[in-house]
Amino acid sequence: MAPEVSNQSLLFLIIFVVVPLTLSYIYQLGLSKSVIWSTVRGTVQLFAIGYLLTYLFDLPAMVGIPIMVGVMIIVASFHARQKGKELPYVLPVIFIGLVIIEISVLTLWLVFDMVQFRPSEVIPMSGMVIGNSMVAMGLALERMKSEFKENNGRLLAALSLGAEPKHASHLIVRKTLNAALIPNIDRLKTIGLVQLPGMMTGLILGGVEPVMAIKYQLVISLSIFSSVSLSAMFVTLTMYQHFFNKSKQLLESEEEIRSKS
Repeated sequence: MAPEVSNQSLLFLIIFVVVPLTLSYIYQLGLSKSVIWSTVRGTVQLFAIGYLLTYLFDLPAMVGIPIMVGVMIIVASFHARQKGKELPYVLPVIFIGLVIIEISVLTLWLVFDMVQFRPSEVIPMSGMVIGNSMVAMGLALERMKSEFKENNGRLLAALSLGAEPKHASHLIVRKTLNAALIPNIDRLKTIGLVQLPGMMTGLILGGVEPVMAIKYQLVISLSIFSSVSLSAMFVTLTMYQHFFNKSKQLLESEEEIRSKS
């Protein structure tokens, strides 16, 4: 039988909010409003998505899944775009990348019978894949901009010696991919040792046998690992070219990069 949390018990969660509020007050951090607002907003969002998922789970799979997955991809695209909004075509690149990754992962799940094409299975798992891919793309864009800025002199020197943009920026692309992938690799190394993953914990709390919960966790963990790797690689290899103009010259300012579009 699945455990239940009563509404009365939920009220006592306020204790967990009082702790950061007290710290903010004592040390005059000025975060009290942010703590309260984020807590209220998070709570409302979770209840809203709970009722929405209940509605979507009752719809036919061919209707509920495309609607929710489509919304997830659009929201994730706009959010990741914030990390590289000065780069031309960044929004369509992120959107296309997320669509390709979601279709590829979902196809593998269904072909090898890892999940059933039901909203209750596809939507939560797709949300984890899309969310982690969004974070990876954002990290890759942010790191790539930083690397191009820090290595401006090195890039100009390489280009002046006749190097192609692809070769001149090879080290930057490599560093960007490393930065985007290392957290995911570390997470996979310590899975089950440092922390029990959320999906596995949720299934066990829901009454599923631990071994079966581990199987589902492996499916989603390795799916995320692969999708995060592809996301970072896709957005990096597509977007680094926009730091150069058609004459293969380095664009050194945000205005020059924006004017390229």
